[in-house]
Amino acid sequence: MSGAHRHPASPSDGPRTARPVNPLRDARDKRLPRVAGPGALVIFGVTGDLARRKLMPAIYDLANRGLLPPGFALVGFARREWEDDDFAKIVHDAVRAHARTPFREDVWERLADGLRFVQGNFDDPDAYRRLADTLGTLDRERGTGGNHGFYLAIPPTLFPVVLEQLSRTGLADATDDRWSRVVIEKPFGHDLGSARELNALVNSVFPEDAVFRIDHYLGKETVQNILALRFANQLFDPLWNAHYVDHVQITMAEDIGLGGRAGYYDGIGAARDVIQNHLLQLLAFTAMEEPISFEPTELQAEKIKVLRSTRPVEPFDTTTARGQYAAGWQGGLPVVGLLEEEGFAADSTTETFAAITVEVDTRRWAGVPFYLRTGKRLGRRVTEIAIVFKRAPHLPFDQTMTEELGQNALVIRIQPDEGVTLRFGSKVPGSGMEVRDVTMDFSYGQAFTTTSPEAYERLILDMLLGEPSLFPGNEEVELSWSILDPVLEHWARAGRPQPYEAGTWGPSSADEMLARAGREWRRP
Repeated sequence: MSGAHRHPASPSDGPRTARPVNPLRDARDKRLPRVAGPGALVIFGVTGDLARRKLMPAIYDLANRGLLPPGFALVGFARREWEDDDFAKIVHDAVRAHARTPFREDVWERLADGLRFVQGNFDDPDAYRRLADTLGTLDRERGTGGNHGFYLAIPPTLFPVVLEQLSRTGLADATDDRWSRVVIEKPFGHDLGSARELNALVNSVFPEDAVFRIDHYLGKETVQNILALRFANQLFDPLWNAHYVDHVQITMAEDIGLGGRAGYYDGIGAARDVIQNHLLQLLAFTAMEEPISFEPTELQAEKIKVLRSTRPVEPFDTTTARGQYAAGWQGGLPVVGLLEEEGFAADSTTETFAAITVEVDTRRWAGVPFYLRTGKRLGRRVTEIAIVFKRAPHLPFDQTMTEELGQNALVIRIQPDEGVTLRFGSKVPGSGMEVRDVTMDFSYGQAFTTTSPEAYERLILDMLLGEPSLFPGNEEVELSWSILDPVLEHWARAGRPQPYEAGTWGPSSADEMLARAGREWRRP
């Protein structure tokens, strides 16, 4: 596996102009592929499920799409006593099992030439010397140019020791002609205080513009399409405000339980796991003002304005809900409750359902409630943003004509069936005047012939390109915790979460939360 390898010349070899830019930033370049320049990626925690199911396949898919340079290198770092060939076998099996694009032998051989493995404990100085030597060899033999990314696919408790070693060995150092970047996975702390400590730790080794906090939801095509839907279409912008919008519902529902995940999830809960990052980021994209441009700094500035203006609505006894799934039926099969899942204590108070009400105190959104909810063992797997509009101020129909008529709604489906649905009233065919709700549906799968890239493909490529547009910055992380912390503190004093039957849509307190305002949750 080691030694020099010759490859066809890269389009970036020799004299060149400025690298291709993000097509989200400049429509004139929409046909140009964003090809990463020379570089190597080191994955800490390469033996974990995330690396095998997501990261390795995403890297192969990028290579298969021609978006990685021929000399790209991937280095695994773990305690296993593997050789380079053992690591190559692991990557090969992961690609075969989980890659989105077809397996091509020529692509695999080119990628495999750049695979290396470094064995060692995370606190072993000798292992980091071997890592530095390995990267130096790759710089010389494969032309990675001293550009190194470090993906910390490890628990946050291990961040300090890895960051200290990267700093000590100089691997975190960058210069004008070579970059060094770090990628970290959530959770970004467990409250505001811990998030600040984590940010300070990371920024003591890597400057903020070299830190990429992965929120895989932001890599999904439909999330990015929120920007296109809002700012490329004059149709929606005049209605996107408190004059016309009654409320907004942002839902991330899962039908799976937590068997085998007690080590991560117990004591964390649904609000910390999903609302603090995924759902508040979706809120920011939904509520933000149009940025001056799609430069990362401009995009992040508008999101920060939204998060600074967002507050949880009190009293929390009536504006929030939390639950814990009990035994029930899912997909026609009986399933156990959380307290019977392996690894969870019989008196665990970890919530598996969380819903909160927030408001965005800006001129555009004043008085419009945003309802955020997430849960496990719910009716089906779905993530969506529903913009629910106010009822028409006057209907020239009697009650019998509009008995089934609801509120207009624009629904952005993030997963699993990516697309947009518009609900509105239409006359039922016939001699009488009867109005009924109908839907107009746009589906990504039907409208476009190409499949959407997997979220990790987009995010890994953006990291290699140094494009932080879709990564939350440290201020966004801290603001998100400042929104959620008061609710978490209230729940800590409020006793046990309310049980709900698996396969349903959560505890009754969640329905009561909206019913008090004369509203109800959508049933996706």
